[in-house]
Amino acid sequence: MTRSGRAWHVDAVTRPLRAALPALLLLASPAFGQSSLGQAGSLPPPRAAAPVAPTAAPTPPAAPEAARPRPPAAAKAAEAKPEKAPEKAAARPAAPPEKPADRRAAPVAEKPAEKPPAHATPTVQPKPGSTAAKPATPAAAARRKPAPAAAAATAAGVAAGAAAVALPAPVPAAPPRPSLGPATGLPLPRFAALGSNQVNLRIGPDLRYKIEWTYQRKDLPVQIVEEHENWRRIRDPEGTEGWVQRPLLTSRRSFLVQGEERVLRSRPEPEAAPVARLKPGVIGTIRRCEAESAWCEARVGDYRGWIRRSEVWGVAPDEAVN
Repeated sequence: MTRSGRAWHVDAVTRPLRAALPALLLLASPAFGQSSLGQAGSLPPPRAAAPVAPTAAPTPPAAPEAARPRPPAAAKAAEAKPEKAPEKAAARPAAPPEKPADRRAAPVAEKPAEKPPAHATPTVQPKPGSTAAKPATPAAAARRKPAPAAAAATAAGVAAGAAAVALPAPVPAAPPRPSLGPATGLPLPRFAALGSNQVNLRIGPDLRYKIEWTYQRKDLPVQIVEEHENWRRIRDPEGTEGWVQRPLLTSRRSFLVQGEERVLRSRPEPEAAPVARLKPGVIGTIRRCEAESAWCEARVGDYRGWIRRSEVWGVAPDEAVN
């Protein structure tokens, strides 16, 4: 076979191979994997790049179990078992109260009251429940009977203030009260008696003044010390003064037993037989008193007799009562 014949033969053999080579190369290319439709033989369409989200701060990796610090045994036990509230201590039964000793005294046989002899002197006591006066306000009661502690504190304060502060100029003395009342012309002071069981004592001679005291004992002796039209300023046996209306007083003379028990006697003599014994607070009526005599004839309830004028309140030392 000639040289030209061999060349033709090689060319005839290799030509189909050269023609198929491009197809083989396309099939073997890795870009032809899968299409957008899921079929082989085409490239997928281009896609826009997805926006990148901002990343948060990196979280530190959890420590391995072996590297974590383990709590002490007491804390671990507390975590495993919640703490229980302390139980209340069991209430102990209270000891039974001791039975107080029987303090009842043995019964004592009472001695029957002896009947007083016929010649015994009766004792006259003030009427139960009767009161000489009743305060109208707490302030009036406080002014009437000052507390000893308050009086002592006031005295101490006055003494301390006198040592530190100069005393003011002396106040001029009040003018003497007239010896005769301007409304009646009767001597002042003089005695009278309450004519009602409800007599209001006011701080001034008018109904507009407030009531400071209320007397609830008829025939209580008082002393008139001042007059103003239809009003009288009075002083009671305890020294309290105020204004009352004239119609609430009576000219009837009475006396009040003060201090201790007094004796009403049958005659104006110290050795005369006693008629009655008068307790403090008893009110009686004066029937007659001589100007120069130390005795006054009096009546207390159903008893009549004589009593010393110095032993009662309601009559002046040199006054004559008819």
